[in-house]
Amino acid sequence: MAFTFSAGSLVKARGREWVVLPESEPDLLVLRPLGGSDDDIAAVFPFEPVEEARFAPPEPADLGDQRAAGLLRTALRVGFRSGAGPFRSLAGIAVEPRAYQLVPLLMALRQKTVRMLISDDVGIGKTIEAGLIASELLAQGEATGLAVLCSPALAEQWQQELRSKFGIDAELVLSSTVSRLERGLDLGQSLFDRYPNVIVSTDFIKSPRHRDDFVRHCPDLVIVDEAHTCVAADDASASAQNQLRYELLRRVAKDAERHLLLVTATPHSGKESAFRNLLGLVKPELAEVNLESEAGRKLLAPHFVARKRADVRQYLTKEDGLADDSLAERTAFPSDRYFKDETYKLSPEYRALLDDAIAYAGERVEEAGGKGNREARIAWWSAIALLRSLVSSPRAAAQTLTTRSAAAIAASAEEADKLGAPLNSDAADSDAMEGMDVAPGAETDEGTNEAANESKPKSRLAELAERAEQLEGPVKDLKLKALIKHLRALLADGYNPIVFCRYIPTAKYLADQLENDPEKKKRGPLGSKTVVKAVTGELSPQQRIERIEALAAEAGQDAAARRVLIATDCLSEGVNLQHHFDAVLHYDLAWNPTRHDQREGRVDRYGQRRDEVRVITLYGDDNGIDGKVLEVLIKKHRQIKKDLGISVSVPDELSTGVTDAIVEWLLMRGREDQDALFSADAFRVNQEKLESDWNSAAERERASRSRFAQRSVHPEEVAREVASIRQALGDTGEIRTFVRESLGALNAVLRDNGEDFTAQVGGTPAGLRDALGSAVGSEVIEKDREIPFRTDPAVARGEAALVRTDPVVGALASHVLNAALDTRAEGARPARRCGVITTDAVSTRTTLLLVRYRFHLTLPSRNGERQLVAEDARLLAFEGAPRNAVWLPHERAAELLDATASSNTDPHFGKRTMTRILDQLPDANGYLETYGEELAAELHAAHRRVRAASGEIVRGLSVTAQESADVLGAYVYLPPSATVPAGESA
Repeated sequence: MAFTFSAGSLVKARGREWVVLPESEPDLLVLRPLGGSDDDIAAVFPFEPVEEARFAPPEPADLGDQRAAGLLRTALRVGFRSGAGPFRSLAGIAVEPRAYQLVPLLMALRQKTVRMLISDDVGIGKTIEAGLIASELLAQGEATGLAVLCSPALAEQWQQELRSKFGIDAELVLSSTVSRLERGLDLGQSLFDRYPNVIVSTDFIKSPRHRDDFVRHCPDLVIVDEAHTCVAADDASASAQNQLRYELLRRVAKDAERHLLLVTATPHSGKESAFRNLLGLVKPELAEVNLESEAGRKLLAPHFVARKRADVRQYLTKEDGLADDSLAERTAFPSDRYFKDETYKLSPEYRALLDDAIAYAGERVEEAGGKGNREARIAWWSAIALLRSLVSSPRAAAQTLTTRSAAAIAASAEEADKLGAPLNSDAADSDAMEGMDVAPGAETDEGTNEAANESKPKSRLAELAERAEQLEGPVKDLKLKALIKHLRALLADGYNPIVFCRYIPTAKYLADQLENDPEKKKRGPLGSKTVVKAVTGELSPQQRIERIEALAAEAGQDAAARRVLIATDCLSEGVNLQHHFDAVLHYDLAWNPTRHDQREGRVDRYGQRRDEVRVITLYGDDNGIDGKVLEVLIKKHRQIKKDLGISVSVPDELSTGVTDAIVEWLLMRGREDQDALFSADAFRVNQEKLESDWNSAAERERASRSRFAQRSVHPEEVAREVASIRQALGDTGEIRTFVRESLGALNAVLRDNGEDFTAQVGGTPAGLRDALGSAVGSEVIEKDREIPFRTDPAVARGEAALVRTDPVVGALASHVLNAALDTRAEGARPARRCGVITTDAVSTRTTLLLVRYRFHLTLPSRNGERQLVAEDARLLAFEGAPRNAVWLPHERAAELLDATASSNTDPHFGKRTMTRILDQLPDANGYLETYGEELAAELHAAHRRVRAASGEIVRGLSVTAQESADVLGAYVYLPPSATVPAGESA
């Protein structure tokens, strides 16, 4: 038997709904799942059962109460995975974007080839913004594949974000995975042809060996994370690795048809030429144009978005030029960071060790200076390694003293700098964070070939190492003692802190000193209910996340339990920790203040529930280094951020100049003469140069933020699209009501907690419990633990957000909808397809219809036309009989959802009334069809409006309503005065 379904029809087969594609033949249906992608396309032959996808008519005896219509409407809309509006992907993704996060999406959809630099402040949600653009371009067919270029440490996080939030499955292309992936390739096939969506380690792919294949087969959509690390300045300061990354991006960007999203919170990094090169990747003209001119700013505006938290904390308000605050959105960022600098002094034993180490290092540097540049640079880096590790912890010092310096194998002074600098400095644009937290090593073997001195250097280092090992513990290590004091204070105030260290041995040392060990019956100094774990670069990125989750799980739900995470800077970038931690303690000072800002940004970001994030900086009052670094670098950085509202990077070479001057003075003069350092000519010159250039960079950033403020999309335009989205898909208030009423009707136990609430679902139907288990964890369901429901959509694992895209809300909506459609379903059924309600809300009989419309969309793209079917659900209401209906405004129809029953309605009367109305509903088909055409025209206008700036994109666009809209629900509202005489005719 031949098929008779036309292209665009909605059919039901294999237990789900499908869209018939134009490639179908009479003896073969080519189908795409409703809301699915091209990867899910299937072929169906005539021997398989296929039927038109329609709902059975409502049954008049299956009457619900006053809540039935609202619950059914919300359940239906939550289930939509193919919205009809201009944003094709929003109905199908598992994230509820903030209104301000739609701005980059609107900017992108106005470009034929999307080229954007997204530079919103840390914690605003740049990953979500880039993901929204990517999912929309893929959904519309404007892109056929995606590559994310990022640090290998962030690759698995990107993979998880894309999969869980946007439904995009991407393969990891890393040095550790490429061999496995290549084994599955056909002869001559490229990895990037086999896998359309990939997440690629920038450091792996930048080498010429891999780069050329990637560029030849690169997907047509590329996202570059931390893009500022992938461009080089025009001067000679850029590293060879930066040059390789820049060359890779230059080749990728050279294809003018390729979509390119550059993501970074620090586009300037203190170097104007690097910023210009970054802009040149977006659009070559931007590298040279005068950005001070109106023409230059106009050229940049469509491609650049950079906002501070203050710009989006309150959005779509009257202050943004809107008529009222009805669409206002307030995002709960922490209001401020509370900074406190706490000092400690060295114990006599530690002070003596440091003095001897300084004397030894000074001798080595002076001695090496007479041998040549190579020897001098090796000795210099060894001295810095020794001093920094001693200031960090006894264990780091002992390991450094017995480890060979990385610079010792250098054949030249330049090579010594290349090997020594990454491990000993904290450059903001260092090539990679991976492997940078190991103890650097101070042993050089220099001078050991002379017979008279053969064992002298090694014996002195070994003796210093033995002395360092004897200093472990809070009695002689007063820095550790100070840490315990400040951690206790934070824990007593209810905080869960992260302690950041420079070196792996220090992190392990602190964990050993602080943690509880039940097996050894050791109780740590922070209390029996405080869980302490260390995360360092020895763990893989995935293992780091697993250990953090294990720490949170071990602490559990006990209000008295506390979490302390000890971490190196392997966690200072990219990893989001705001759900588990709310304070930062800098145990070791970074020598570049940007690193401190990165550390603090792990917890001070959107989703942090604390209004005040605490930051404690621990520094040595008498070690000769910390106080000067804090005064000259850290405090200056804080002040600039306080003044501007954003972080401004200090140029690395200037920061290094200051720290080098401090170390050189320390080696030559010792700790006791530190007060004279600030008046020394060499230090003063370095400090004045730092001050001058840093202030200039801050002023450029201030002017840039003002001059290039996002003005290409006005808040009114965003407000219009937000209102349209909420009308089609529902808002937070509707979802909150739906979840509370549905769970209450299904016998869940609810407990209020301000605007939030919790639910125990042990008494709900087994099918719902099974569905919820996959979203919150089977243990939560089995042990009937409370599930927290949050108004704020940024939730931790095990919590549910009151938004339509949350998996818990989706599972509940699916259960409610299926129960409403199946009159034979067992157990409570909160939503019903019919209802007769007696209420004071009407003065004459009024009927409310819940109608599902389907639309056939033709969306033109540069990859050809795309045929889609989309859904929409609307409430329509009329007074009187269907034949002579007086149709009410849509606002009035929505108001009926809030109508309350004033008295009970006799079930038999209700059934008779409902039967008459359903029998006469065909008389309303003319109006339903006309309204569908009006909706199609509105949708057509919305699609054109969103893409208005690119005429080529909207040519060929069409939206048509399919005939025979589905009436899913019919609800009759009667005034209390209505009488029921025998034989009454509706």
